[in-house]
Amino acid sequence: MAKLSIKGLIESALSFGRTLDSDYPPLQQFFVVMEHCLKHGLKVRKSFLSYNKTIWGPLELVEKLYPEAEEIGASVRDLPGLKTPLGRARAWLRLALMQKKMADYLRCLIIQRDLLSEFYEYHALMMEEEGAVIVGLLVGLNVIDANLCVKGEDLDSQVGVIDFSMYLKNEEDIGNKERNVQIAAILDQKNYVEELNRQLNSTVSSLHSRVDSLEKSNTKLIEELAIAKNNIIKLQEENHQLRSENKLILMKTQQHLEVTKVDVETELQTYKHSRQGLDEMYNEARRQLRDESQLRQDVENELTVQVSMKHEIELAMKLLEKDIHEKQDTLIGLRQQLEEVKTINIEMYQKLQGSEDGLKEKNEIIARLEEKNNKITAAMRQLEQSDNDLLTQTRTIAMSLVKCASSDTQDQYKLVKDISF
Repeated sequence: MAKLSIKGLIESALSFGRTLDSDYPPLQQFFVVMEHCLKHGLKVRKSFLSYNKTIWGPLELVEKLYPEAEEIGASVRDLPGLKTPLGRARAWLRLALMQKKMADYLRCLIIQRDLLSEFYEYHALMMEEEGAVIVGLLVGLNVIDANLCVKGEDLDSQVGVIDFSMYLKNEEDIGNKERNVQIAAILDQKNYVEELNRQLNSTVSSLHSRVDSLEKSNTKLIEELAIAKNNIIKLQEENHQLRSENKLILMKTQQHLEVTKVDVETELQTYKHSRQGLDEMYNEARRQLRDESQLRQDVENELTVQVSMKHEIELAMKLLEKDIHEKQDTLIGLRQQLEEVKTINIEMYQKLQGSEDGLKEKNEIIARLEEKNNKITAAMRQLEQSDNDLLTQTRTIAMSLVKCASSDTQDQYKLVKDISF
């Protein structure tokens, strides 16, 4: 029915030969058929009071997908007589037909099937390939010029009933095939002319935008040129001032150069005298540099040795770690043995405490005996000393008596006195 409606509308409009209005019957039937196509498979949405099933939801989605459709949506919402979503959808279809962009809008909607699945069932006409076929047929409606008055029309309460009598074929329609061929050729030519006109309009709009941008850039360049001229004048004045200042600076520099020339000559003489000392300092610094380089070489050699030693130490550390792990294992065994020894020592200590008590008594008796022994030995030593002293005295007396027997009387008298003393 959509194919028949679109084909019949195009043929009747071309034969009609002027702009279509809202009272034209094929045009009214076309809107009814399109309304039924959009309602096919539409999901029922539950509201607070009743069930809602309208095609305004998917048509309102076109604004997000196609920015140029925002103007239609805004104008439909601004219409004062529309109160229901169905009336807004009918007004939207009429405005899209007048703009000759119905096919473009619905094509954007059909491509986004993931978004359409929120409004339609999977078997709906808009979700199947037939929807794309209908959108392709709608391109032919661009040859129609329609002038529809949407503002005063009652679109909310219209009843959409398809009149099938308009699409029944008769003998006159069969005999008019040649006329249809001519009409098709005229339609093709009109489509070609409209496409050329659309391209020319786009190029003209692009050229207008480029002209506007060029005019703006030209005004900016003129302003920049005026600013540049003012800057050039200021720079020329500054150049004259700088030249005069440069002459004064040259005079001052010449005087300063004469003074500095005399100073340089004196400094040159002092430099010649000091150069000899500098040569000596240079030789000394060179010798120190050699020593430092030799020292650096020695340090580098020592560093290599240290590095090799470090590697050896690391290897030794690894061996030590291995040895430590082994010793830790042995230490654990020794600790176990130590605990056993501790238990044995505790038993021995308890026995030792009993033996120590008896030992203390014996030690006290031994200490007393040693004290007595020491006293006896000290007394014996004193007696021996006194015996030794007596022996020495007796010996001296005996010797003196022997001498006295051989000496004079006076000597004997002295000896007796000494002995008596």
